[in-house]
Order: sequence, then structure tokens, then C-alpha cells
Amino acid sequence: MGYKRFEEYNIKVTDELKNGYHTIISELGENPIREGLKKTPERAAKAMQFLTQGYHQDPAKILKSAMFREGYSDMVVVKDIELYSLCEHHMLPFFGKAHVAYIPDGQIVGLSKIPRVVDVFARRLQVQERLTHDILECINETVRPQGVAVVIEASHMCMMMRGIQKQNSVTTTSGFRGVFETVETRTEFLRLIGSDLS
Repeated sequence: MGYKRFEEYNIKVTDELKNGYHTIISELGENPIREGLKKTPERAAKAMQFLTQGYHQDPAKILKSAMFREGYSDMVVVKDIELYSLCEHHMLPFFGKAHVAYIPDGQIVGLSKIPRVVDVFARRLQVQERLTHDILECINETVRPQGVAVVIEASHMCMMMRGIQKQNSVTTTSGFRGVFETVETRTEFLRLIGSDLS
């Protein structure tokens, strides 16, 4: 059986975005109907919908779909979660890793749901600072744990490809709620993820 791919896109949105990309390519001085670019506006339109699909997903609902009563009350850490997002200032990618921890208070959440929440917020036009805050507050408000911690380390193409053009720069953002606001708990988390923020 041959390769089969199934993707769904909003036809109206795809057509409008496709027309926009056609205009952009033309305004840049290229020929949007030459062989190599003929299908680029449609491909770009679909890619942009995929990269911003987080607007149509509910991260709290994702967490609630896999919450379980459990007496475990020690730290749960999911680290090195790959993330890819688009900077809202230039619509260029930024990418890196998220590290998330929480300490349950009577209920735990399915481990796969934490990376899913990261993806939902990353698949929107973002700034790293808000992305960190969005993930933190969603878990804190939905799961109601004793505390939540989020650290994101990312490289930004808007700093690497243009502007200041610093190839090796990494931006780190962090947020802490509840028991992670105490030095001891925060330090344990940072040690577990191998961060030097402490």
C-alpha cells in the first residue's frame, strides 16, 4: 500500500493566505508562477495554519482529560520538551526546550499531557516570556498542585538570521508558583534539569 497523507485545512483561510503569499513573493521581486514557486503560496498557507493550530485547541481541556486522584506528593519533572514557536514580532521561528515540574496536591496528570500543553501554547504567535507564563498558569489553575515550575531555553531566529545576528545566544525564561517560590524546592528543580539559574 502506498503512502497516504491526510490533512485538513480550512479552504477559505487557505485561499486567503495563499493569495497573500502570492502577493508577498511577487513584491519581493520573484516570479510566483515559475515552476519552483508555483505551489509555494498554498504550501506556505497550510504550513502557517499548522504552525498556529494552538489557537484552536484548549490546553485546560487536554489536562482535564487525564487527571487522576493519587496520593503522590513529591516532585514530578518532565524535562527537555522540544518546542517550536513563531516570534510574534517578525514571524520567525524560535525553538528550544521546556522543563516543567509540579508537586501534586491530591491529583496527578497524565505525563503526555504536559508536552501537549507546551505545544498548544507554542503553536501560536508568541514571545518567550508569555509562553512561559501561559504554560505555568494553565497547569497551576487546572491541576491545582502545591506548586508549578517552568523553565524555557530557546534560540530565536530573529536574533540569529537578522538584526544583531548572534548565532550562539540562548534566551532563558522561568516562572514559579506555590512551593517552587521557596529557595529549597526551586533549587532542587533547577538541579534536576541541570540549570544554573540557581
